[in-house]
Amino acid sequence: MLDTAINQATGLQGLAAHATPRLMAVASHGQQQGDLPVLWGLCDSLTEQGLSVVVLDGHACESYENPGLNQLLDDPTGRIGDDTGASSWAVVPARTGFERLHACGLSADNVGCLLQNYSVVLIYADATTLAQLVKDTGLSPLLVVTPQKSSTLTAYKALKQLLLDAHLRPTVANIAIDSNAATSMPSLTPFQYLQDCAETFLGYSFRPITITATSRAGESRTDINRLALQLLENAIVLERHVIKRMH
Repeated sequence: MLDTAINQATGLQGLAAHATPRLMAVASHGQQQGDLPVLWGLCDSLTEQGLSVVVLDGHACESYENPGLNQLLDDPTGRIGDDTGASSWAVVPARTGFERLHACGLSADNVGCLLQNYSVVLIYADATTLAQLVKDTGLSPLLVVTPQKSSTLTAYKALKQLLLDAHLRPTVANIAIDSNAATSMPSLTPFQYLQDCAETFLGYSFRPITITATSRAGESRTDINRLALQLLENAIVLERHVIKRMH
């Protein structure tokens, strides 16, 4: 349970004891200005607790000058992270590699063994890519909803695709403006519209984790730590020949 730890950092430290890499995901939906700050905040939170993190970036294409997942699939002996410290994170281009894995999906055998020196393997990709890679795995990808009105439509499309095509139940993070700093607020926020549409048209109800957009860094850090803990508890353990949910 989330409330069994003394604080969020204590909970993360307890999960850090597991040595087998775990799989997490962040689903992009055209709102990278909202996705990326949360993604980097998660990486910082995880590494502060002694977990090493590799982000497989499905938006960045591998090349000779900027090798990534595609090159790792070609040469399994050229593993990254061999010299990585316990508290560090790296970003690896993965667009072409994900395309190659379309038919078979992502598994411990084809990716986990390549990244076994990391504690967390975090996929950052759009809903279409995630539906191809981790369908029916029980993973709970993170879907970030920003205060921008356009976020309602793009987040709804991603949510629908993950639910119907991949049979995944996303974790939803709501970026909320600090009420003390807001001068005027609409009657319904983009998140509330998303919540109403999901219940009405998809029959899907969810409780979000709220991340307060505030100048007080401590408040945002607490929210990010809480989100990191929930994602870790719902992560998939990347063991050879089997992918299973963490408990």
